[in-house]
Amino acid sequence: MNGPDIDGPLVERVKLGDVKAFEMLVVKYQRRIQRLIARMVRDVDLVPDIAQETFIRAYRALPNFRGDSAFYTWLYRIAVNTAKKALMDLKRDPLVTESARASRDDDDDNASRLENELASGETPESVLAAKQIASAVNFAIEALSEDLRQAITLREIEGLSYEEIAELMNCPIGTVRSRIFRAREAIALRLRPLLDTRDGGRW
Repeated sequence: MNGPDIDGPLVERVKLGDVKAFEMLVVKYQRRIQRLIARMVRDVDLVPDIAQETFIRAYRALPNFRGDSAFYTWLYRIAVNTAKKALMDLKRDPLVTESARASRDDDDDNASRLENELASGETPESVLAAKQIASAVNFAIEALSEDLRQAITLREIEGLSYEEIAELMNCPIGTVRSRIFRAREAIALRLRPLLDTRDGGRW
């Protein structure tokens, strides 16, 4: 997991007026930011604009960034706030669109990773089962409340620590653990009919 020491030199160069350094940060995190936003707003047509606004806000606010947290944690917080503001401004509910679902199917997120893990046998049956399970995971995540969905996305898809998620979501670590536990339980409930196995496991 990246730390503030990795992005620190680039951040300092940006503060000194090096625009190219900020472009490097954009290239590094653009895909992750867009993926995070897509999990929140669900409408693929909104994602690029919100991501662009996120980086614009980050660039303007960077002179005030003191490095108390990792740069990406700070950036993620801006992305979350920007997405929430966009939804409020547009009075748009976070509904899943066909284009948003299609874009996530093409993404290298948890679904494809899960599919690769489960399809190790490479038989038609195992591949089909993996796709069904990956689809069920996506639908289960989509059905979660915003807080649970954000927590499980940051943990399982973005790989953030509990401490980083707590900082990002501005809540105690205990609350983060509770949200992730409840999200996993809800996802497991959706998966059990497909897996037809005993309770437990990662989800």
